[in-house]
Amino acid sequence: MGIRVGQGYDVHRLVEGRKLILGGVEIPFERGLLGHSDADVLCHAVADALLGALALRDIGAHFPPSDVKFKNISSLVLLQRVAGLLREKSARVVNVDSTIIAERPKLGPYIPLMARNLARVLQIGSDRISIKATTTEGLGALGTEEGIAAQAVVLVEEKERQD
Repeated sequence: MGIRVGQGYDVHRLVEGRKLILGGVEIPFERGLLGHSDADVLCHAVADALLGALALRDIGAHFPPSDVKFKNISSLVLLQRVAGLLREKSARVVNVDSTIIAERPKLGPYIPLMARNLARVLQIGSDRISIKATTTEGLGALGTEEGIAAQAVVLVEEKERQD
């Protein structure tokens, strides 16, 4: 078996009139993230990390924002499609370590459900999903609540190919 590591990052602007979705969980808040899909930065960062681990380009190459069929789509659906690409390559997710960067809202109560959502979609135990939340202590665009970001690192195991 081959072991591969991938890392992903995503950031979206907070705006009025949108729902805030993180890890497939709708979180009560006065603003949501702006994007073509539901703009779930956690799912996007994890998807990019998984794609990167197998050198499959990035999420925008697979689900371009110019394609209307992805308008307002759940990012859990996009992540599920990425998981399918991994299975096609005889690869599986070993674990995910991620961080959401947001001043507000407080995310602690929602993290267990986010982890269960990601685990279900990636077909691994929720004990293999780490989701942390932090702030920037008021620094920069994230600190002034202009947006929310997420980063992720994944470990992927693939069957060695007989070339």
